[in-house]
Amino acid sequence: MINRFKKYKRFSYLGVTAGIMLSITSCVPSLSEKTASKEVPGNYHNSQDSLATKSFNSADTTSSASIDWKTFFDDPNLIALIDTALENNQELNIMLQELKVAQSEVQARKGEYLPSIGLKAGAGVDKVGKYTRDGAVEENLEVKEGKAFPDPLPDYMIGLNAQWEVDIWNKLHNAKKSAVMRYLSSVEGRNFMVTNLIAEIANSYYELLALDNQLQIVKNNIEIQERAYRIVKLQMQAARVTQLAVSKFNAEVLHTKSLQYDIQQRITETENKLNFLVGRYPQPIARSTEAFATMLPKQIDAGLPAQLLQNRPDIRQAEFELQASKLDIKVAKARFYPSFGISANIGYQAFNPDYLLNTPESLIYSVAGDLVAPLVNRNAIKAAYKTANAKQIQAAFDYEQTVLKAYIEVANQLSKIDNLKKSYDLRAAEVDALTESIKISNKLFRNARAEYMEVLMTQRDALESKFDLVETKMQQMTAVVNMYQALGGGWNKD
Repeated sequence: MINRFKKYKRFSYLGVTAGIMLSITSCVPSLSEKTASKEVPGNYHNSQDSLATKSFNSADTTSSASIDWKTFFDDPNLIALIDTALENNQELNIMLQELKVAQSEVQARKGEYLPSIGLKAGAGVDKVGKYTRDGAVEENLEVKEGKAFPDPLPDYMIGLNAQWEVDIWNKLHNAKKSAVMRYLSSVEGRNFMVTNLIAEIANSYYELLALDNQLQIVKNNIEIQERAYRIVKLQMQAARVTQLAVSKFNAEVLHTKSLQYDIQQRITETENKLNFLVGRYPQPIARSTEAFATMLPKQIDAGLPAQLLQNRPDIRQAEFELQASKLDIKVAKARFYPSFGISANIGYQAFNPDYLLNTPESLIYSVAGDLVAPLVNRNAIKAAYKTANAKQIQAAFDYEQTVLKAYIEVANQLSKIDNLKKSYDLRAAEVDALTESIKISNKLFRNARAEYMEVLMTQRDALESKFDLVETKMQQMTAVVNMYQALGGGWNKD
């Protein structure tokens, strides 16, 4: 009857414990996750891309991300600048340290679900009172054994201790997976930074070439204006024009000369910007200025919008962040459940070093397990769970926004490249017409068949048109670079 009562009592304890655990696990707040949409349009709006009707897996689709930047750019001076920047750029090197931090976080998370074993050694001394329980025990043993215990009593110990939290709910494994996702996100962030750095260097380099050409245009125009100025002074001496014409021509020459110093300042600033991106102190930038006028924008295959999901580093970065945020929810949810831990110790302990390694007399060991679950005041766990859920929704919106931004960037660049080509052809024709008009106006002015203001306005219009032509050429080159960047090119898969 007594045994039956003890058995009933034991089962009742188990039932109460199980009921408490069930009540704990059933009180997890119910929250909803957001699934990010990965659907993109089949082609780029208003795009003339012939690949828009081809399937995504078509073998003849060529994405910019498959083209290495050393192959895409054919200017050796630009390639040398980019190569140096990838080694010396401070911002990129800072990002590399962030990668190491993320990698260390993965190792730390991995170590959390593995058993930890430590070596423990110690020594001490203990003096107990005679009229205490320990004192009475020692005195009783002295009487029985006939040996006196040391007073005070030394204590020596050496052994191993182990701690292990059994990952029942995959809390620790999911935390490790989340750290891996964030490490991969950091890698993609570094790739995205490389893409932006290469594009910024290339755009600044083409801007520098454009400024060099504009400076040469100004110098050539100054020579033309000075020749006209000398002619008008001779005509004033011959009483064919007044001092007003001479002053106007002189003012135009002075105005054009002032432009070259503005351009030279912009050249200095652009050179210093390039040197900063390369990670070095100001120095002359090697460049091929003469080749700028004959540069032709590269033809880039835009491919399909769906390829952006694979080629754009920022999209993959957002995707890894989204996956990590989903794992964070699982980790936060698992904190509501009981955690099971195991601890074990084994070693030797004795009051005399001579007896310390005696086996089995001095051998000590222990094994214990504990089950711990949050029961009262779980506000902190609930808040962490809600925070993780909110961040997951935030990551989903961020992913969708990144995809949308990438699509619009490519669509804009496709339209820009097409419009700039048409604009450049018209501006080139305008420059040819105005260059011819300068010759005609000067000839007419020498024959007194044109006013000096017509000559001045023609020269000014020609100068502006040449500036605009160089500016359009620079915009063409940067539009191609931006297109290459928007499609996800610039970083190296290897």
